[in-house]
Amino acid sequence: MLNGPNLNLLGTREPALYGRATLADIERRLADVGRELGVEVECAQHNGEGELVTAVQQLRGRADGALVNAGAYSHTSLAIRDAFAAAEVPFVEVHLTNIYAREPERRHSMLAPGARAVLCGFGAAGYELALRGLVAALRGDG
Repeated sequence: MLNGPNLNLLGTREPALYGRATLADIERRLADVGRELGVEVECAQHNGEGELVTAVQQLRGRADGALVNAGAYSHTSLAIRDAFAAAEVPFVEVHLTNIYAREPERRHSMLAPGARAVLCGFGAAGYELALRGLVAALRGDG
């Protein structure tokens, strides 16, 4: 699971919009779900676009899939989408909020055309749903 800018502030950053769950809470829940599904989950958060690109490139050959919430970079970064294409790692794009119900500049994702799926609007639970869906898809069940 890769998280982008400002997601390290979850729980305190605009809780009315993003909820009270912290990134550590989400990571713990994903680890639990990973154990339930029999998969290993690694988590990272980077505020810089280049750091995210490097993290995606490092998935090549060592990860079967990824969840990514690139934050604001979701709406602007061809570089992150290109990194996923180069790494040949299927991914699910995750957003805590429904980006299609927000400001116009947030209603378009540069990552979505390369994603296996996009899940948005379910808050912290969206990460769990995305992990379950990705694992099912990779196993041929979804």
